[in-house]
Amino acid sequence: MLQVILFRPEIPPNTGNVIRLCANTGTVLHLIRPLGFELDDARLRRAGLDYHEYASLNVHDNLASCLDAIGRPRVFAFTTKGTVAHVDARFAAGDALLFGCETAGLPSDVLKTIPTAHRLRLPMRPDSRSLNLSNTVAIAVYEAWRQLGFEGAMQV
Repeated sequence: MLQVILFRPEIPPNTGNVIRLCANTGTVLHLIRPLGFELDDARLRRAGLDYHEYASLNVHDNLASCLDAIGRPRVFAFTTKGTVAHVDARFAAGDALLFGCETAGLPSDVLKTIPTAHRLRLPMRPDSRSLNLSNTVAIAVYEAWRQLGFEGAMQV
């Protein structure tokens, strides 16, 4: 099972979309405080629709307590400062996929704790700044899940 960690997310609809994604992929979602919204925010509920009850959602005071709670897994940070393409990483069950907040990404003190080979970047055109957070999470989760053989998915 994969773990998704949103570090200080700010925009409720993005987190709502990620809740829905995690419910549909069997991925566990972890939110790191402070959050830019309340968990009962209407925009969060609207984006997540009725998937909140199907998602495994945990809220942590900081990244260290989150990583302790999930057994100190391998962490892959998704960042525009990464030099490794997400498709070149080799994911394993239990890995954590870490994403920064919408306006600032992951702070440098957090990135310094992640090995360079685990700082991943999605390909974009040179004149682009970044992708939407929930889109980035979806791309990353589906690539990792694909590598794991879509374990637990309905057969197509």
